[in-house]
Amino acid sequence: MLVNLKEILQIAQKEKNAVGMFNATGFDSLQAVVAAAEELNRPVILAHAEVHNQYNDIDMVGPAMLALARKASVPVCVHLDHGTSLEMVYRALRIGFTSVMIDASALPYEQNLAVTRSVTEIAHAVNVSVEAELGRLVTGEACSGEGLSGKAEDYYTDPAEAARFSEQTKIDALAVAFGTAHGFYAAQPKLDFSVVEKCAASTGLPLVMHGGSGVSEEGFHRAIESGIRKINYYSYMSKAGYLAAKNAIEKKGSGYLHDVEYAAMLAMKEDVKTAIKTFSQIKKSCLNTSM
Repeated sequence: MLVNLKEILQIAQKEKNAVGMFNATGFDSLQAVVAAAEELNRPVILAHAEVHNQYNDIDMVGPAMLALARKASVPVCVHLDHGTSLEMVYRALRIGFTSVMIDASALPYEQNLAVTRSVTEIAHAVNVSVEAELGRLVTGEACSGEGLSGKAEDYYTDPAEAARFSEQTKIDALAVAFGTAHGFYAAQPKLDFSVVEKCAASTGLPLVMHGGSGVSEEGFHRAIESGIRKINYYSYMSKAGYLAAKNAIEKKGSGYLHDVEYAAMLAMKEDVKTAIKTFSQIKKSCLNTSM
């Protein structure tokens, strides 16, 4: 069931939990994400990140994402993650994505606002949701390939600024910086949940947590309680697939690539299921109830 981001976040808001967003870099990960969501009967966000376009061009992987979403038995949003160029955002809109993230957070505030507002006007005209970002993650910026110097709190989202930004751009969701980072963590991150609480109160919007891989279960739950409604998760899902593929190769199995890919798909599916259960904050016995 293909839906946009606004629709899927309404489910999260009603249930006071978060919907997982998982990047898909190939058909094995596409299958893993959708199959996991269907097995748990939970909504999901299937995403293509601009930084991953070198592995699977959006013109090739996008139609497959949309086809799986339409066929799925659960609500699925097809989302462009970290769209840093207008060209990629417009490509996603033309293909039929139901949500786009315009990430102009590396630009000065006024430029970020202007770019985001222009994207929102175009996207909303075709019933496509828009996510934007204020503040920046100190390390592992997946969208730009740059790390940032200084203290983490120097880049946290300012709640008052977030309120003005949200009102003037009319976005549907806001990604906030409060201590997470993209990629693998060397140590547990120190998260400032007061930033999330203040941004949720000042904007009235569903908030987005980037850099979700590696955060503790308690950290996820506190973030959700503070107002996070979408959690981006990729690195540890990908690692699960990598380790399963490595194990399949080292076991000297059939010698066929499809067996390795299948092993990776199964491992990623289980990792996604674990993440969905955590984000849903619903007892396992209740996960197969209708939404």
